[in-house]
Amino acid sequence: MKLQISVASQLMSVLDDQGRVLCEYPVSTAKAGVGEISGSYQTPRGLHIIRAKIGAGQPENTVFVRRRPTGEIWTPELAEQFPGRDWILTRILWLSGCQPGFNRLGCVDTMRRYVYIHGSPDAAEMGVPGSHGCVRMRNADIVELFERVPCYTAVEITED
Repeated sequence: MKLQISVASQLMSVLDDQGRVLCEYPVSTAKAGVGEISGSYQTPRGLHIIRAKIGAGQPENTVFVRRRPTGEIWTPELAEQFPGRDWILTRILWLSGCQPGFNRLGCVDTMRRYVYIHGSPDAAEMGVPGSHGCVRMRNADIVELFERVPCYTAVEITED
């Protein structure tokens, strides 16, 4: 199994071992576009793996900060209290780059940049760039994907 994320179409495809599309999900990649440099707030390209899965068994809309549940459940009221917060909800798939010098090690290390595939508030628009570098998904979609993919699943992020 492999995940393929197209920045151009803002779509994630789940592929079987023969490359056939099993399902697709709308996503939202970085508002700042693509790039690998730490601090760029861009979505990194290339080959990655899911290095860690975080949040198993947590309720939908669980709020995470630094990969830990805060004890909060996202609501529109909570969002009003913290208007500038980058909401990481429900589940986290932590990505690690596989291409040294491009998206692994040094100032381009995807994992050290804390780039995830994660859930988002229901109000977050999918199908258009809007994240701070991560790949955002609808909560129901990330729960489904989280159950479907094991750690070390390949993830390819492309511009096309």
